[in-house]
Amino acid sequence: MKLNTIQTEVAEKTKSRDLYQKLKTGENGLQDSEAGQRLEYFGPNSLEEKKQSPLRKFLGYFWGPIPWMIEVAAGLSLVIRDWTDFIIIMVMLLFNAVIGFWQEYQADNALSALKEELASQARVKRDGQWQEIDARDLVPGDIIGLKIGDIIPGDVKLVKGDYLSVDESALTGESLPVDKQREDIAYSGSSIKQGEMQALVTATGNQTKFARTAKLVEGAGAPSHFQKAVLTIGDFLIYVSLGLAAILVLAQLIRGDSFLTVFQFVLILVVAAIPVAMPAVLSVTMALGALMLSKMKAIVSKLQSIEEIAGIDILCSDKTGTLTKNELTLGEPAVHGDEAPQDLILSAALASPLEDRDAMDQAVVQALEDREALKGFEQVEYTPFNPTAKRTQATVKDSRGQTFKVSKGAPQVIFKLCGLGSDEFSRARETVDEFAGKGYRTLGVARAEQGSDDWQFLGLLPFYDPPREDSAETIKQAREYGIQVKMVTGDNTAIGREISKQLGLSANIKSVEDIFPKGYQGQEKPDEATSRQIAATDGFAEVFPEHKYAIVKALQDRGHLVAMTGDGVNDAPALKQADVGIAVSGATSAAQSASSLVLTKPGLSVIIRAIEEARRIFERMNSYAIYRITETIRIMFFVVLAMIVFNFYPISTVMIILLALLNDLPIMTIAYDRTFLPPKPVRWEMKRVITVSTALGLIGVAETFLLLLIGKFWLGLPEGPLQSFVYLKLAVAGHMTLFIVRTKKPFWARPHPAPLLLIAIIGTQVVAALIVGFGFLVAPIPWLYVLYIWLYCIVWALIEDRAKLAIYEHIDLSGKRHQDFLKKIQKGLHAHIGT
Repeated sequence: MKLNTIQTEVAEKTKSRDLYQKLKTGENGLQDSEAGQRLEYFGPNSLEEKKQSPLRKFLGYFWGPIPWMIEVAAGLSLVIRDWTDFIIIMVMLLFNAVIGFWQEYQADNALSALKEELASQARVKRDGQWQEIDARDLVPGDIIGLKIGDIIPGDVKLVKGDYLSVDESALTGESLPVDKQREDIAYSGSSIKQGEMQALVTATGNQTKFARTAKLVEGAGAPSHFQKAVLTIGDFLIYVSLGLAAILVLAQLIRGDSFLTVFQFVLILVVAAIPVAMPAVLSVTMALGALMLSKMKAIVSKLQSIEEIAGIDILCSDKTGTLTKNELTLGEPAVHGDEAPQDLILSAALASPLEDRDAMDQAVVQALEDREALKGFEQVEYTPFNPTAKRTQATVKDSRGQTFKVSKGAPQVIFKLCGLGSDEFSRARETVDEFAGKGYRTLGVARAEQGSDDWQFLGLLPFYDPPREDSAETIKQAREYGIQVKMVTGDNTAIGREISKQLGLSANIKSVEDIFPKGYQGQEKPDEATSRQIAATDGFAEVFPEHKYAIVKALQDRGHLVAMTGDGVNDAPALKQADVGIAVSGATSAAQSASSLVLTKPGLSVIIRAIEEARRIFERMNSYAIYRITETIRIMFFVVLAMIVFNFYPISTVMIILLALLNDLPIMTIAYDRTFLPPKPVRWEMKRVITVSTALGLIGVAETFLLLLIGKFWLGLPEGPLQSFVYLKLAVAGHMTLFIVRTKKPFWARPHPAPLLLIAIIGTQVVAALIVGFGFLVAPIPWLYVLYIWLYCIVWALIEDRAKLAIYEHIDLSGKRHQDFLKKIQKGLHAHIGT
């Protein structure tokens, strides 16, 4: 069969009679047999969805650098038959896999949700007869009937009937219904608000405009900065551990030690040094953060997005239903002559239908201060709006039995109906233009006595979608947190600028036609000039899904972490591509599924609370990362140094395992810690993290080696008690390091550690002291030495804290100098370009 679907852009420019020929069909529709052949040829009118088995998804969490690292640690434990370590490591591995799988299982169903937005039934003309069929059986060339309440099942050309009022907001983002007439195109997924027409199906399934949105959702997605950070930290620790282990093995074998003894010790040391608990600690921290956010009416569907929320520096906000209420509202009426505003509104309400009122009719009735006044009138006759007359008309009888006529409609039609003089016409036209400049849609209202064609012009009614009450405050708070807000809307530029003005945003709103090249389909990457213009623009109007997706991608390519809010199908691709997709309250299931954060409370204020909490969570994760690297460097460098210098094991294999257990397991309570709230977006600065942790780690090596010298030469401790002496120092100093790295201020400054974290750490310290004091699994040492070690660690904690402050001060000063240097270059370039 040599037949193709007609691209929507082509169908728009092609007359219906030519489309009939191209699609080999007619006004009576297809024969049933022909429709069956076409269904086989084109396939069902539904979205394709590639499904992966849940088992394969789950097993995927055991494949990758971090799982490999943990699996190697488990393998090493098996080699040396250390069943305790093996069980703990495997539990951590499974824990990470289960959490990751569950989050993905809950979130990764965007295409299924998109399907819910499509029509399930269609009224089609086949063999010259009307019949109901499943929408998935529709084919190009079918003739379908469309009426109020229907969801359009495919891309169609309207061929017969008066008009349709079509709600395309879920697809285009435009807040008001669009009037369609014969020869117009209507899109799959749009809904009919008024009217009844017949249409020719030009495209179905994956060829529709709706399907392009689905394809963008399928291909969208930004890599997680959290995953990159964990990989960087893991790689650093593995390289350090393996490098030092190789040096140690080589040194001890040269000295003639037993290969088995050295190998066993080094394996346990490496297992303890590799951060097997790191993914689990970070996952628990994020999971508890997600629970806290849910209490704030913000549901996290992807755990890793918490870290992304903390770092967003641009918020691309959909206008309709997000910044605005998505409720058509009547503005301040412009009355003509001595007409009172409420009388003007009452006349417009009387010129509205009694049932099946559209958004404008509802807005008029809602604006009446006394709705009971309508009960004093009887609507004798009503003529609905149609695209030809472009006005409604009603014959009304009042409580005194007097009859009159009222009409409302397009201003130019009402002006002509009333026969306005040149001066009156000019003034009224200026008012309409003024409203249009603000993006308002305007209706004219007129009245005439029964039997008279002398219509009296009453005035003009402006309609707009008002901002939410909390939007302006939310935007102000976002700016205070270092976040730039960009409006993205399907409405025209005038509406965008007016709403921006009301919300305190910049009026630098541009139509996408002024930014993107003509015919842009969203598949190709925006060029540098377009990308630069996107970054410089504060808002975008007349946007389609492919533009939203490209806007987010262009900003990401310029190094920004981007959040995108939205509520419709049209937002889904950009929501999924964004670092943080935020589905606002009342969003479609398609938008929710593509998002990483779903709001269940109206308004945007909850976003600010989510950002605050996410930044606190990030600080906890950052503290743990610095702590873990510091401890690995401290233990590995110290053990290797001590063995090379003194040729003895400074701690035993049992002590290494005890250190790993007593340090990592209670450290999970860091998820409950109180933290400083950063005022600006935060990101993983790996250079900063590794610099601070390496410096603190090396200080720790020096202090531990000094204690070893004190124990060996001053106190004269034999090997067993000396190992216990060193072990207790490593256990106490480790948790003191956490107190130091959890804040960039002096460690005693507010906010103080959370009670649960303090209890966990003090509890493990008591256990460590009891182990060495009573000699459980290790050689005992005097209780006085336990006290000495505590005092020694406290003194060194003060030294480490001062060093930490000096390092941060140096890093911040270097960063400021670098920024000042870049600003000077930028200023010079602007001056050069200006000349």
